[in-house]
Amino acid sequence: MGTPEHPETEANLVRPYTLTAGRTHTDVSLPLEAPVQTERRAQPNQWPVSDPRGLIVELCQVGPSIAEISARLDLPLGVARVLVGDLVASGYLRVRPTLTESSTGDERRELIGRTLRGLRALG
Repeated sequence: MGTPEHPETEANLVRPYTLTAGRTHTDVSLPLEAPVQTERRAQPNQWPVSDPRGLIVELCQVGPSIAEISARLDLPLGVARVLVGDLVASGYLRVRPTLTESSTGDERRELIGRTLRGLRALG
C-alpha cells in the first residue's frame, strides 16, 4: 500500500492508527517516565503473537517506562501510551507512582536510570 520508492512506509503508518482505532489520548494518567508493571492475572499469550498488547504485557514484567516500551517495541510514543492506557484500564497493567517529596535517593536514582535507558533506546 506504500509508494514504489517506499512500499513499507505507508503501511507502517496505517498500522498504529488501526491499533488505537485512531485514538491519540487515553483517560489514564501516564507520565512518560512512570514505571508500568504487569498485574499477576495478565497473560501475554492471550493475544496473537504479533499483537503489541501481548508484547507490552510481557515487557512490563520488568517495569519499563512508557518511553522504554515505545522504543523497545518500535511503536510511536502516542500509540504506546494509548495501548498501555487501555491495558491499565482493563486491569492487565498498573502504573507505579513516580517520585514524590518523600521519595528516597535510591528511588530518584532508579528514575534517572530508567529515563536515561529510555532516551538511549529512542536514539
